Amino acid sequence: MHPFEEHALLETRRQFIGKAARGMGAAALAALLNGRATASTPRDDAWRGLIDPLHHAPRAKRVIHLCMAGGPSHLETFDYKDDLVKLDGEPMPESFTQGQPIAQLQNQELRVMRPQYDFAHFGQSQQHISTVLPHIGSVADEICIIRSMETEQINHDPAHTFMNTGTAIPGRPSMGAWTLYGLGSESQDLPGFVVLTSAGGGQNQPIAARQWHSGFLPSKFQGVQFQSQGEPVLYVDRPDGVSLAQQRRLVDSVQALNGIYNEAIDDPEIATRISQYEMAFRMQTSVPDLVDLSDEPQHILDMYGTPGADGSFAANCLLARRLAERGVRFIQLYHRGWDHHGGIKNGIATTAGLVDQATAALIKDLKQRGMLEDTLIIWGGEFGRTPMAQGDGRDHHIKGFSIFMCGGGIKPGFSYGQTDELGYHAIADKVHVNDFHATLLHLLGIDHERLTYRFQGRDFRLTDVAGEVVSPILA
Repeated sequence: MHPFEEHALLETRRQFIGKAARGMGAAALAALLNGRATASTPRDDAWRGLIDPLHHAPRAKRVIHLCMAGGPSHLETFDYKDDLVKLDGEPMPESFTQGQPIAQLQNQELRVMRPQYDFAHFGQSQQHISTVLPHIGSVADEICIIRSMETEQINHDPAHTFMNTGTAIPGRPSMGAWTLYGLGSESQDLPGFVVLTSAGGGQNQPIAARQWHSGFLPSKFQGVQFQSQGEPVLYVDRPDGVSLAQQRRLVDSVQALNGIYNEAIDDPEIATRISQYEMAFRMQTSVPDLVDLSDEPQHILDMYGTPGADGSFAANCLLARRLAERGVRFIQLYHRGWDHHGGIKNGIATTAGLVDQATAALIKDLKQRGMLEDTLIIWGGEFGRTPMAQGDGRDHHIKGFSIFMCGGGIKPGFSYGQTDELGYHAIADKVHVNDFHATLLHLLGIDHERLTYRFQGRDFRLTDVAGEVVSPILA
């Protein structure tokens, strides 16, 4: 048979099955409405993960990613450079910048800018951290600072995409989606991948929902954004006048129809719809309990620096702990406010003031509850900032920047990697974004080369064709 004829025949079969399924669906609906149907969707339909057993013993069960959106300056936070002080105001040596990618400083005179804050040695580990982050300094013995990060995208949106998906090509799954696909979730009544956002302290660069999208994976693996204020999840609450029992009957009816249709055409998106209807129903009771912080003692609220669910980064950090307690696998907190092209001294102080205390509180809170040892925390942005001044700010920079990780199998009180004397190039123990992703999956018990998904004739993975586990930072 000619391939075109075979395709046409298959298409005809699909149409027939689809029409037949819709006919059966109509009949099933009539039966349901008349109370004659007994079909019911199983309540325990949560995805258990592709990888069972895990490739190796995991060190972490869950991930909390504190995403500092906008590109925090490593030179004002974790990577002090005395030579910047000595050369402040002098022309930037061309040996550093010639032929290098620059965002907004192209064709401008490049001059060195000194660090805007002093640094101090914190903890028994004596980690060198900016005095603008004193609370993070107080947990210096818990964190591993990586000062040699490299990325490939110099503008915000593609850099976020690269940090989240391992590629600048839109449409690929995010690291949260890959994690949920590989491991599933321990929560029965909350999504396995949750996103919260806050803003303040600088230019609030927009964050596209594709940063937590599932890409070509089934959509059941995409992140679910919770609103920081007001109704936590849109369109989940029951309409006025509809009882819980009525809602349950409606969901069961829709689920039965979806189940019939799925048996006919085996579409993963229908399976997703079935599971998400059930999840939404459960969330009607689980979400209000999650966001009701009235059961938190005052000393915990004071530790985080929040009066309650006020939409702040501090409140989101407290919600992240509560999500982790309830079995959510991947939690992502975006704080939009680190884009300091100008006014970096005051901007850093303001933004740091919004995130510093709560970040440290989250680490301390998890530790006192015995959860830090199996919770991987990541703090960092999509890139760093230039040693060169942009007025009284700094431009985007991709050749060397800092993040920190802690908990979940990470070596505590440890610094790794190095940039050159001006903080421009990573020169020792470089960590590419693909290496970061390989390490994240390794800590979760996954071999990054073996977590794949076939799409358009090719096996894809989070680390694409690169990535090595950064073994020296493992406990």
